[in-house]
Amino acid sequence: MSRYFALIPAAGTGSRMESSSPKQYLPLLGRPLIAHTLTALSRDPRIERIVVVLSPDDAFWQSHDWSPWQDQLVVLRCGGASRAESVLNGLEAMGEWCAGDDWVLVHDAARPCLPQSALARLIEEAGADAVGGLLAVPVADTLKRADQHGRVATTEPRAGLWQAQTPQMFRHGLLSEALRTAGSDVTDDASAIEMAGLHPLLVEADSRNLKVTYPRDLHLAQLILEHLDD
Repeated sequence: MSRYFALIPAAGTGSRMESSSPKQYLPLLGRPLIAHTLTALSRDPRIERIVVVLSPDDAFWQSHDWSPWQDQLVVLRCGGASRAESVLNGLEAMGEWCAGDDWVLVHDAARPCLPQSALARLIEEAGADAVGGLLAVPVADTLKRADQHGRVATTEPRAGLWQAQTPQMFRHGLLSEALRTAGSDVTDDASAIEMAGLHPLLVEADSRNLKVTYPRDLHLAQLILEHLDD
């Protein structure tokens, strides 16, 4: 029977947060942001291990207490120059104990508000799919394409468009090979799978699964976490 593992690429600097520390360590409700991400993933008992991929020179990790996840947590200092490189490096290191047909849920370190119901739905629906899948949200707003002067060039039809989120869940062997072939420029794991000619399943989530990108997003994340189980 296939097993389930989570992988969090956390080697980035989060330059858009305008902070002296990487955004995964910024305080959120008294804990570093990534601690809430670990909590969200650890709530599903089907996930055996949570792998965090850090930059080799990360000097922040050891300053925090990770003991609540000590039985589940694996820390790898093999992060690369891009997200795709960090994920691939992590997958290759996991190959020592992770089988090719095991499922890997790749989740952004800066998505601390993952609802338990959405995580369970992804595991159940993508786990029954031949390819795998990802959490996503149908695009609700009207989309405008800008020209070089910052003015509207065209209005893009939104029918059939989805905003990709994480986790994105694929077999270890399939995702490893897809990322090796796609290269380091892909911005999410599903893109590498698509470049291999496959079609990942879209599993509907909602806007609570916020990615913290800008300073104001921390306040939104706090509000969501305070009411996530309402």
